[in-house]
Amino acid sequence: MIDIVRMVMYGAAVSCSGYIIFCHRNYFYERFQKGVVSVFMLEMLFFLTAYTVHMLLVLLVELAKLLGAELPELNFWLQYAWALAQLGTTGGLIVLALQTRSGTYDQFIHFERKNPKEEQDAHTGSGEK
Repeated sequence: MIDIVRMVMYGAAVSCSGYIIFCHRNYFYERFQKGVVSVFMLEMLFFLTAYTVHMLLVLLVELAKLLGAELPELNFWLQYAWALAQLGTTGGLIVLALQTRSGTYDQFIHFERKNPKEEQDAHTGSGEK
């Protein structure tokens, strides 16, 4: 029974984190289009993406155990991927904690944007005389 409860909780975690990422997609699209993104929101996206992958992998490992489909090769790759996802999750948490400690939530990353005419000239080489 505990395995089923854990799998339901893992599924809820994946659903919630996926929902949060999905709901913020317009923010990131608009911010990248304008060339300015909040560092805190970017860190949140990184953490939630790593967490979602992490929880999906845990769910797959538990599902394989529950169904008796444990293959040594599959288990090896799932554990390897889980370790990488855990590294991303932990790294994201560390960065979020450091920013929380410093209290600097108003930092932004500015991307240089070329205007379409400059970009076209760069590709065709017709901009230089």
